[in-house]
Amino acid sequence: MKLSLATIVVAASALALLVVPRPSSAQAAASSIFKVVPTPNPNFNSGLFAASASSPNDIWAVGDSVIHFDGANWTSFRPSQSTRIRSLNGVVAISPTSAWAAGTATTTQGLPGQIIEHWDGTQWSLVPGPKFPAGDQPSIFAMTSTSANDVWAIGSLLSDSGQRLSFLFEHWNGKQWTATASISNDAFLFGASADAANDAWAVGFNGPENDDSRTLALHYDGTRWKKVPTPSVGTGANQFNGVLALAPNDVWAVGFSTPVPPPEQAATLTLIEHFDGTSWSVVPSPNVGPDGVFQSNRLFGLAANSPTDIYAFGSYFAADGSGHQMTLLLHWDGANWTIIPSPNPTNGVFPSDLLFAGVVPSPGNVWIFGAMDIPPHDDSLAIHATAGAGFDVVGK
Repeated sequence: MKLSLATIVVAASALALLVVPRPSSAQAAASSIFKVVPTPNPNFNSGLFAASASSPNDIWAVGDSVIHFDGANWTSFRPSQSTRIRSLNGVVAISPTSAWAAGTATTTQGLPGQIIEHWDGTQWSLVPGPKFPAGDQPSIFAMTSTSANDVWAIGSLLSDSGQRLSFLFEHWNGKQWTATASISNDAFLFGASADAANDAWAVGFNGPENDDSRTLALHYDGTRWKKVPTPSVGTGANQFNGVLALAPNDVWAVGFSTPVPPPEQAATLTLIEHFDGTSWSVVPSPNVGPDGVFQSNRLFGLAANSPTDIYAFGSYFAADGSGHQMTLLLHWDGANWTIIPSPNPTNGVFPSDLLFAGVVPSPGNVWIFGAMDIPPHDDSLAIHATAGAGFDVVGK
């Protein structure tokens, strides 16, 4: 089968472009400890897909736009190649004078490809990435780092005139970017996280998306990337969208599962799995509803204040099939995952609010980012909570 990078980007961005539900009465009525914080929207579409922070006064969020928080205000910045960028899907903040962002862009030949940019404290500049043969189409879907000399960019490489799809692992060692690719067939990686130079994870799915795909996790031990078995739930599509490595024996991955494969219909359900240093296992997680085949629940990312204070976030669809979509926020207290209230700021005829990325730059200081639909475009969405606010559990 001949693939195009556009197909790959659609597969990866399906989590960013889903349209979708009205809130359950419990979530609509409860108040949230998270409050919407105004953010700039410099582009026609300004949704945010990734975030990173070096301190509470140095937070970056990127996607269809690039914004920065200095501890007091959010400001938009223009990447050096903004006219070519399709979306920035990963960011790592090393310090106020060093940050990386990467994603997909259109090359000077008009082909889709990757882009890597660096922040030096004053401006964003294009940085040469690894060299690829003419016609190859690399793209980046996630980034992670443990230091200024240990930065990973994770994605896919389409080669051989669209006949070969490979995992793509790009690494910055402080001097240059290098790439390693391995055949993946129908497998994609969407999330990445590292807690040490010899302990990094990348997650996604293996198999035809929205059909019978299975969860996928790869681990880097300081020498090579290796697939680690992960369970899937049900007989329909399973997918990881995000991962968070807290320690070698404490890693979380989130996404969704589907009870049955097509052509049968069923709502997707939240999927949360944990790695204890030996194996991955499914951890029970709640859903809004589902009150019908349209009320799908999906998780896109994680942010942790501590091993016993973790947030997983995403969105859920309306049960009536209208395509309305609302934010979904789950909390881990060390024993259970529960749904907690989250803001849904979109007003109008087509509510569509999603949460994609989160960061905790200091204890109890939680930021989560996403997009809200303001037809005919998407605006950036940022919600914030501080320690001690408390929350009421909703849902089941």
